Amino acid sequence: MGWWKVSADVLAGSRFAISSLAETTASLFALHRAAAAHLGELAWLDAHLPAYRRRLAGDPVTARLVEAARGGRWAADFLIPPPREGEPDCADELARIRATPTERVRADLTVSVNGPLPAELDRTDLAGRMADVLEWVWTETVLPYWPRRRRLLEADVVARAGQLSGGGWAAALDGMRQGMRWLGDGRLQVNSYDYPPREITGVRLLFVPVTQDRGWVTWDAEQRFAVIYPCSGVLAESGRAPVPEALARLLGPGRAAVLTSLDTAKSTTQLVALTEHGLGSVGNHLKVLRDAGLVDRRRCGRSVLYYRTDAGNVLSHTARGHL
Repeated sequence: MGWWKVSADVLAGSRFAISSLAETTASLFALHRAAAAHLGELAWLDAHLPAYRRRLAGDPVTARLVEAARGGRWAADFLIPPPREGEPDCADELARIRATPTERVRADLTVSVNGPLPAELDRTDLAGRMADVLEWVWTETVLPYWPRRRRLLEADVVARAGQLSGGGWAAALDGMRQGMRWLGDGRLQVNSYDYPPREITGVRLLFVPVTQDRGWVTWDAEQRFAVIYPCSGVLAESGRAPVPEALARLLGPGRAAVLTSLDTAKSTTQLVALTEHGLGSVGNHLKVLRDAGLVDRRRCGRSVLYYRTDAGNVLSHTARGHL
């Protein structure tokens, strides 16, 4: 298995971050894979896959480049740089990819395809082509949804921070992405591949959620390491959780939606994203549910998480049986 030996200083200084480029790259991978992980992604693919296929059909060189850069086990490093500090604009991040030297691009592609490059990729404009297709994916398939996706990613970060506060690194990192878990003693298993351990000392470590179902690990010459991971599955789905009709009649549709969404502890930010109700409405619903003894709250660091009480669970589960 592949694992990192993470020093205490690196672990203490690590943080969660949101990256529009990581979300765009994950979306490119999903479009190229053309397989939906959940119903929300299926609707998105139906909306954008035909245009993506038309674009690549009209540019076979770029189509071959994307296939090579996706690789097998590893994507080409120049395609997946760790995010910079301060959540830079996607355009700024794409400029970094566009400026990658040709020699670096070709070397990274050789690793990702695990062999010599095809003749059609013997060119000097590969970095620009990759930046162009990523810019198209961002503009056409991510940007229209970015405000909502960003709320989902922020909600996931809040939830992970709560897990970290309550249960330590094992609780926050176990199951973050397939093959990843906290082994203890400063050891973080990042995948299930058989690679030598890597010492992570004196670097910047970031954890970056994306709404797609695949992730990766990456690092660069500036000693920045990042784990890109799928945000919580329930958050990645675009549809609302089904609300039992009987519960909606009893509590009202808004309060029923909030109670139904609290299958796990969530912040108001998460509830706003999941129910698509306004912040004020969600706050009012939570107050009524707390007054009725169906919901309670607890503080996790700077965040407040809401959860169903035993009475709330009984009511929700009983009503769900009548869906």
